[in-house]
Amino acid sequence: MLNVVQTYKGVNIMKETVHNELRSLSHLIYRFIENLPNKKQIESMTGTNGCIIGYLAENSDHDVFQKDIEKAFGITRSTASKVINLMEQKGLVERQSVSYDARLKKIIMTDKSKAISHLMAEDMELVESVLTEGFSPEEKKALYNYLKRMKQNLKSYYLKEKEEC
Repeated sequence: MLNVVQTYKGVNIMKETVHNELRSLSHLIYRFIENLPNKKQIESMTGTNGCIIGYLAENSDHDVFQKDIEKAFGITRSTASKVINLMEQKGLVERQSVSYDARLKKIIMTDKSKAISHLMAEDMELVESVLTEGFSPEEKKALYNYLKRMKQNLKSYYLKEKEEC
């Protein structure tokens, strides 16, 4: 149901709520991201593949295994296996044995995914700078804290709901 405050010339005027503002911002961010400079070069990549490449890039200082990806993204073993297999077929990742356990294979980025990771990082820097333009460091810190608190509020609500069932 819409939170209509009033109607002006037959158009509903939405009540200002955090939900409406975040939803609207989310749509604007999505449109902005769809038109980023490097988007066409990484167009064949799905969002999940991009997220996994980002995760691998952020964790390049240590070995990453399938179980780490499962945990980080909250996905099942079979889903992770399918996604990683498809990423291997696309030449985005490789599985590499480790010397200390023959059963384990670490997931490593290929040159192709490293190049894509660099392009994604450039685009995300642009998104971040556009979104926070004109914000002081204190305002940015406050904004991040508010957003984190909203996420925590939702998580707490769902946990409470789960316990009551």
